[in-house]
Amino acid sequence: MTGITGLSKKNTFVLTIRDADVVAAALREALADASPMERPGLERAAALVRSTASDTEALLRARWVRSRLAATGFTGDITSVAAVKALRQAEPTLSLLAAVQLQREAVAHPG
Repeated sequence: MTGITGLSKKNTFVLTIRDADVVAAALREALADASPMERPGLERAAALVRSTASDTEALLRARWVRSRLAATGFTGDITSVAAVKALRQAEPTLSLLAAVQLQREAVAHPG
């Protein structure tokens, strides 16, 4: 995910789009027709989808924050002002309030 819909200078809400159920259904369909060589990889993929499908929206946003910080090369303290600055540089449409809220979720959900 390269951005989170709904974050802008005027809005601070976050819309998390989850399509794990669609991916899981596609994997089940692929498994039904899979060759013996394809089956292990598809089974592993299905297990990964199952294991992450129940993740909370806050956890997903925390992962997104970490991925955006990593994309900027930020390696400092995630609780720092520098982290908020790096996040806003990665996503210029983020308001300061939205960036701080996202930072707090990332801090609350280490991972």
